[in-house]
Amino acid sequence: MRAAVITEPGGPDVLKVREVPDPVPGPDDVLVDVKASALNRADTLQRQGGYPAPPGSPDDIPGLEFSGVVVEAGANVTDLSAGDRVFGLLGGGGYASRVVTHSRMAMRIPKGLDFEQAAAFPEVFFTAYDALFNHCELAMGESVLIHAAGSGVGTAAVQLAHSAGAYVFGTAGSEDKLQGAKDLGMDVGINYREQDFSAVVREHTGGAGVDVLLDVIGADYWDRNLASLALRGRLVLVGTMGGGAVQADLRPLMFKRLRVHGTVLRSRPIEEKIALTNQIKRHVLPLIDSGAMKPVVDKVFPLAEAGEAHRYMESNANFGKIVLSME
Repeated sequence: MRAAVITEPGGPDVLKVREVPDPVPGPDDVLVDVKASALNRADTLQRQGGYPAPPGSPDDIPGLEFSGVVVEAGANVTDLSAGDRVFGLLGGGGYASRVVTHSRMAMRIPKGLDFEQAAAFPEVFFTAYDALFNHCELAMGESVLIHAAGSGVGTAAVQLAHSAGAYVFGTAGSEDKLQGAKDLGMDVGINYREQDFSAVVREHTGGAGVDVLLDVIGADYWDRNLASLALRGRLVLVGTMGGGAVQADLRPLMFKRLRVHGTVLRSRPIEEKIALTNQIKRHVLPLIDSGAMKPVVDKVFPLAEAGEAHRYMESNANFGKIVLSME
């Protein structure tokens, strides 16, 4: 099979398409002919040598999600068969023309999605759903601030929060991205290049703050995040693009009785990933199927241009997901 391989740690140019052996499915797995995958920040970190793959996933082939067609089902698999259109999460290896995944991690693609849209769904919707509802218990009528609202996770989180009846604030670095997020259901957009998001939140909430805050930035936003949270507010950290170390004043956590959550998906046990997959099937896929929300695809690159796709991601120009097509 073909795969975009990390030939050595480094910049985007170290990604080269190579012929590698096909993966072999076990009795509980399905072998999938991949039609598309998609980029995530974890892929760029893995390419640089800073985010090793979990056990069982290839160290030299990035890719945390896939869409495609089942080629072969293991002996114990009863709910999927050859020819089924499926998509799902991976621990790695998605930048390849074939992948193996546990059958309970594979979801049937809703009829309204093509392969590129389906590949843009798993990592960001799983991350956003888990962060907002499992960790922060976001409820109807509450308010939420979503950083990087134009990112893959951001576009998913805006739609999920809006669908749940929350009042949605979001940050982004351009008016185009803010308008795109408003089209997805965001109520108040904040240009972080021109505005202090904590001041805007205070103004729009009468000083109360937001109930939930989803952050991908980390250290650079820590103090303003705490200032933006309401009494008993919940902060969930899903990325550290602005640094991972902070000297913190703990008193706001105590005085406001705040809860801080940290989460990653990639390194979780398979049982936890299967449980989250079942939640997504039950609570989110019906909304995708009905057209109430959608994965947002910014740009599609062929597999041979995986390095260019990484370079584009690192420019932060995208709104939504960057997809790799195997066709």
